[in-house]
Amino acid sequence: MGATAVMTAMARADETNSDNPLIRDQFAEPLVATPQLAHVCEQVSSMWADAGDADRQQAVDHLAVRTHFFDAFFTEAAEAGIGQHVILASGLDSRPYRLNWPADTVVYDNDVPAVLEYKAATLRAYGAEPTATLREVGVDLRHDWPAALLKAGFDPTRATAWLAEGLLPFLRGAAQEAMFANMHRLSAGGSRAAVEVLHIDDQRRREVEQQWHKERLAREQRGEDVSFDHPFRLWYGDEGRPDCVQWFDSHGWTAQSVDSRQEAQRLGRTIPPPSSDQPFFGAFNTSFVTVELPVQP
Repeated sequence: MGATAVMTAMARADETNSDNPLIRDQFAEPLVATPQLAHVCEQVSSMWADAGDADRQQAVDHLAVRTHFFDAFFTEAAEAGIGQHVILASGLDSRPYRLNWPADTVVYDNDVPAVLEYKAATLRAYGAEPTATLREVGVDLRHDWPAALLKAGFDPTRATAWLAEGLLPFLRGAAQEAMFANMHRLSAGGSRAAVEVLHIDDQRRREVEQQWHKERLAREQRGEDVSFDHPFRLWYGDEGRPDCVQWFDSHGWTAQSVDSRQEAQRLGRTIPPPSSDQPFFGAFNTSFVTVELPVQP
């Protein structure tokens, strides 16, 4: 299980259990409270302990705001009559189980088979049932995921709502463009998509990695496990990466971009500007992009 997926679920659980939560993800805690993920959870907790309570809260705030935004995206798309939804590289996302989907909604949940199997088994043991027709698409996005999606019953003649949340940094520029092209090719008029765009400049990235290295050495000296690697080591840079808004605009979609810190302020949360001494989620600029493909006359 990817450490970032576990980190996200832990943050959603923290937010859900807080006094005034922006979101309610009743399945986040059960999904990470298993023996299989105990080691990863310990590593994430250790990282947050090094960062301090204030920095941990900043990470929780960021992920709560992000989750709230994309929950609203799906809700609004469903209310507009879109009955086919795709979550790409979903990790421990429980939206097929916790959102109030209209009748006859189909949600395609994509990730590698092991992740989907773990999630389904854990939620089944917890007594959870999907609130939509759930179709699992167990395939790595580096492989032929459009073919797997079609095999699972996806209908490219119907309008679709797509989500790529926390995904782009793990793709090279060419892979990101190929994913966008496949989404476009499989989308009928009236389709929508939501994408999280993250950016960190090279200087700040080096500073954060240096800070991470110091904390790792401190953990090692204390005799703690240091196998949990820095998330940035899994990220690709921006070189060769198409601008999300420009790409969709050039392919006939209408696009809007919302700065995550402005969205946080609107929701009553404060996320400070990026700086090198901030934790993982405070070190970069984030925006939420939503696009819509007009219906052809």
